[in-house]
Amino acid sequence: MENNNTLNDHKHVLAFIIPSLIGALLFLIPLPIGTNGQWTVLIAYLSSNLELFVSGVITEILTMILVLSSVGALIGVVKPDWMMKRPFLKGLFVIHPFWLIIRFLGAIFAVLTLIEVGPEVIIGVGTGQEVLYNLLPVLAIWSFVMGMLLPLLIEFGLMEWLGTLAQKIMRPLFKLPGRAAVDSMASWMGNNMVSILITINQYESGYYSKKESAIIVTNFTITSIGFSLIVARLLKVETLFPSFYLTVLIAVFVAAIICPRIPPLSRMRNDYYEPAGKQIVEEAPQNVSIPRWAFQKGVAKASKVPAASVLLKKGLFNAADIWFGMLPLVMGIGTIALIIANFTPVFQIISYPLIPVLELMQIPEASQAAPAMLIGFADMFLPAILGSNIESELTRFVVGAVSLTQLIYMSEIGVMLIRSSIPVNVGQLFLMFIIRTIITLPIVVLIAHLFVF
Repeated sequence: MENNNTLNDHKHVLAFIIPSLIGALLFLIPLPIGTNGQWTVLIAYLSSNLELFVSGVITEILTMILVLSSVGALIGVVKPDWMMKRPFLKGLFVIHPFWLIIRFLGAIFAVLTLIEVGPEVIIGVGTGQEVLYNLLPVLAIWSFVMGMLLPLLIEFGLMEWLGTLAQKIMRPLFKLPGRAAVDSMASWMGNNMVSILITINQYESGYYSKKESAIIVTNFTITSIGFSLIVARLLKVETLFPSFYLTVLIAVFVAAIICPRIPPLSRMRNDYYEPAGKQIVEEAPQNVSIPRWAFQKGVAKASKVPAASVLLKKGLFNAADIWFGMLPLVMGIGTIALIIANFTPVFQIISYPLIPVLELMQIPEASQAAPAMLIGFADMFLPAILGSNIESELTRFVVGAVSLTQLIYMSEIGVMLIRSSIPVNVGQLFLMFIIRTIITLPIVVLIAHLFVF
């Protein structure tokens, strides 16, 4: 009996160590494997290559999926028995009438953009084409790859191990459990969509409360180094990239300390997702050291891992849910957001109060910089595109750095959050966007004036 227990212990330890090492290698450890030897994580490398492999057909496939999603949702209105008896189909297609309308708009926008028929305001480079050709393929490929590989990060004890080790830092500084450090690392090293999907999964599994999940998605979806470099290049400040990205990290760090302590985040409830209840226990017993407790927690999690077939089905379901449920909304809401940003004076108008503030901070071309700093709420590419024509290098530096610290944008991340079970709405997201701008703008400007220019 003792030999069997020892054998099981060894088996569980290996079940924790081996998949967790693979998960860390995939999601958290950058390697020099990107284009021109650029440092990136393996999941980003795999996703990029898969996207390249299917690039000739992916937009057609996605457009077809958006159309099928709309037709399925229309059938779901009458709630046929064959659909209601299958939870998978019911979850995908029996939806609120508002989301049905958005799905149809998304499908219409995608079809018009694909066949290049319709008004430029819908199918233009800065609206429909931006979403269909740039945003949707990335979201689709990443969600598929993550659906297959994410269990290596969250099911075999890695988050329990890292979370227990990090709790002494995360809880006092950011009011978060230690495992939130994994979300941040995965976002920083790979893609901020990774952080969102991990957070949604952990919230629905009972490891984050409503308040904690809202703090993470609005403060810890840190923009990856790779995308930050793209923004720096668009704004022609790539020669200053070390200073540029360090400025972003400092501002994000300060904002992550402040935001959980002020409304609206400070007023959110610490309740857990009702179907799961609270599942997290990170505090070590008094007679056990934190490193030992972290290891025990990781092994305990690995000992309860579901069968491979269960994990595979769950991964496929999550990917299908994003493809049929979320992509139509990204196409619909994302296109509408970009239409507002590109073809209406909304962001020009709301940016007027920011102009005298920038002038007081001695930022040249303040009237051009102000809308560029607020337009990022619609899409993360827009500040760099709008700011690229500004002559002042200082101003371009500030616009780019501030846009990367805001973290919240509607065309992709916003849609993902609104559709998820995490209790945040558009108004709260916009308020957090403004609050983050107010906090990070002075920090970025101060660093730029004192240490960069």
